[in-house]
Amino acid sequence: MTAAKGYSGFSRRPQPIKPKAGQESVWDYPRPPKVEPRSERIIVRLGGQVIADTTDAVRVLETSHPPVYYLPLDAFPSGVLIPAPGTSICEYKGEAHYFDVMAGGIIASRAGWTYPEPVLGFEMLSTRVALYPGRMESCEVNGQQVSFQEGDFYGGWITAQIVGPFKGGPGTAGW
Repeated sequence: MTAAKGYSGFSRRPQPIKPKAGQESVWDYPRPPKVEPRSERIIVRLGGQVIADTTDAVRVLETSHPPVYYLPLDAFPSGVLIPAPGTSICEYKGEAHYFDVMAGGIIASRAGWTYPEPVLGFEMLSTRVALYPGRMESCEVNGQQVSFQEGDFYGGWITAQIVGPFKGGPGTAGW
């Protein structure tokens, strides 16, 4: 969906999709974001290998964004997460540190991130890593293949239970 442009050139908030029974709208998520423990089975594959399989995830919910799942660092086999240079700042969560993700001869550059010292309210993220699902071979939530949020900055996981429209693609920066 393309956002309408106002006279000022800023994108207006798009019309949210009305969720059906069993669905969530990203427009009902809070801002600032919240962290929510989850028990769904999360399986991630890269290079033909399972690199994470856990039922101990948390997800971050933020207005207009699909959920971002954070998996325990100890859910990944040794050598899969390789610290990568550089950091970025999230106004809500703090300083993010990045990982290259490697398995089966494939290296996904800066495909994971963590907040080793998150700000107050996001402490659950300190021992967890999030992955860009579009840079993995596959990511599943309870057996359902995840599609990824558009753009190269956000790492949202989209399932059939999540409706948008979603921030991240062209024309959505002003939402």
